[in-house]
Parts: sequence; C-alpha cells; structure tokens
Amino acid sequence: MSKVMVGLSGGVDSAVAAALLVEEGHEVVGGYMKNWMNEEGIPGDCPWEQDIEDAHAVARTLGIEFRVIDLIDQYKHKIVEYLVNGYEEGLTPNPDVWCNREMKFGVFLDYALSQGFEAVGTGHYARRRVLPGGQAAILRGADPNKDQSYFLSLMTAFQVEHARFPTGEMLKPEVREVARRFDLPVAEKKDSQGICFLGQVKMSDFLSHYLEDKPGDIVDLGGRVMGQHRGLHFYTIGQRKGHGVASPKEGMAYVVVGKRAAENQLVIGWDREDTEGLYSRECVIGNVTSINEDITVLKRVEAQPRYRAKAEIARVDKMEDDRISLTFEKPQRAVVAGQICAFYEGGRLLGGGVVEAAR
Repeated sequence: MSKVMVGLSGGVDSAVAAALLVEEGHEVVGGYMKNWMNEEGIPGDCPWEQDIEDAHAVARTLGIEFRVIDLIDQYKHKIVEYLVNGYEEGLTPNPDVWCNREMKFGVFLDYALSQGFEAVGTGHYARRRVLPGGQAAILRGADPNKDQSYFLSLMTAFQVEHARFPTGEMLKPEVREVARRFDLPVAEKKDSQGICFLGQVKMSDFLSHYLEDKPGDIVDLGGRVMGQHRGLHFYTIGQRKGHGVASPKEGMAYVVVGKRAAENQLVIGWDREDTEGLYSRECVIGNVTSINEDITVLKRVEAQPRYRAKAEIARVDKMEDDRISLTFEKPQRAVVAGQICAFYEGGRLLGGGVVEAAR
C-alpha cells in the first residue's frame, strides 16, 4: 500500500476517488488546490469557499487529514497568463489540458512528492495501467460518455507514473452509488462546468477583464460586410453561435471560418464540408509530448483534435524541432491553432501536442 494525496475538489468524482483509495488500504490525505478566488470581480459564480467546505466535509466523513494548498500565484502564472497570451495572439488555448499538466500533476504533484507522498489521486475518468515493460500507461475511461483521457494528453511519463485514477474504471452512475455507499456529503452534488478552477465564469467575461475590445468587420468569404465583431479574440474557428450574424434560412448556418488579423476581420461561411477554411486534412503539431513511446517516429496514429471529436487515422511525418505533420484520412472540422490534439492507439493514450497550423 502507498501514501496518496488526493486532489479533493469538492465534487463527487474526487470524493469517490479518495473513498476507494481508503477502502483499498492506502494512507490517504485530501488536498484542496486553492488556485482562484476571483478577486478581480469577473462576473460569474466562483464557489471556491463552498468547494473547500464540501471537500473538508468529505475528508471528515472518510476520517482522513485535509489540507488547503495555496497555489494562486502559480495558477496565475501558468494558466491565466497562458490563456490571456494565447487569445491575444489569435490562438484558442485549452486551459483544462494545460491545467492537468502544469497544476494537478505539476506543482500539486511536486508538493505531494516533497511531503513524502508517492502519488496523486484524482477523479478523472481515465484508466491507468502498467505495461509489461513496467511503464505506466493511460487508457480511455470505462465510461465512453465521460472519458477524460483527452485532457491528460500532455502529461509526461513521470506524471503518469505518479497518478492514480480510481473512478476511471467506473460508469458515472456507479460513482454516484459508491458515493451513497460511503455516505459522502457530495453524493448528489451537481457536476461543475466551466473553465478549470474558475467555476461558472464565461470565457468572454474572463477575456474582457484582461483584453480590450477591438471591434471590426465581420465579412463573408467574398469580402461582403455582414456585421461587426467585438474583437477577434472572442471567436474561434467553427463557432456557430455568438458571432451575431443570423442565418438567412432554416437549415443553413453561418460559422466562423477565419480571422484576418491585419484587417481585423472575422470571416464567416456556411457550415459545410466544402466551405473554405472550415475543414482541414493537414495540420502541424508542436510541443509533442509522448507518454510511453516517441510519437514523432510513428507512421500512423489515431488523432483526436478536439475533446468531442472522434479520433481518426492520420499519417505522421516528422519535421524539424520535434514537430510533426498530420495528414488525416478524412478532413477534420475546425482544427484550430492553440488547441490540443491527442494521440491514441486503440484505447491507449500515446500523448498529445499543440496545433500550430492547419491547412
């Protein structure tokens, strides 16, 4: 048995993860990562005080020690700056993937190891396995509707070695049942939604606090002015709602298909596969992170360019600086610079990287 620090978020998944590890006989301590207090007054609900109270109540129920670890400064540096700088540069960052790498299995894991713990446990819906060679691997979660392995795709082999995902072996209804069996106070608590650790804060409100509006024209692919946008950083390729241009007839929808930074123009087109800029067959991936084997030397992978996208077969061509070029067998919708592409072999997560360009 090992000594495990569980990241108790105040939700049911992490609570059940802690309960299962206690049941298995591990020495468990609950740790709440205090990352964000919304001192800036951004509109939205950031229920960190309630989450701490709920996490502490879970620890009391399980009879384990509970700690609040202040990581606010690290979060601002590693996540908030990453988000703001990315959007300012015209990218579409993914805070949840980066948060797992830099916070939960970054500074939080470093803290746990420094305190004598052997691993960090979380409520992620992903499965950890030890391969025949002794390396730790990540598999898709048992619940296909809740699988969160995509969000773990930038984890390093070292981080996976020290990670534990007890709830990944279960379906969501089973997690609720286990929570009731342990009489956990969060058994019926609703799942949180929103940006990693920010709570119910709209991305547009978050960005408005840090970046000034920069209005410009919305144009179609022919250059015709269709409306006005607030600032290019508020929009992403493939966005169907919120751009402010009504569709002229039922069954046809305008989507964002491009940004012309020099002209400060947002480009829209029809949501169809033949619309220029909306679908891509090739993309360049940088910051490639491999868990068990070097992705850059593989010939083919199953590549998933968005969380809710299906992983599709793609050819891998190695480029300079350890970047790779992907050529998909089928064109992919809204492959956006800044987003994360996860790589799989069957149900096993190979790693991931950051989309640098699509064509």
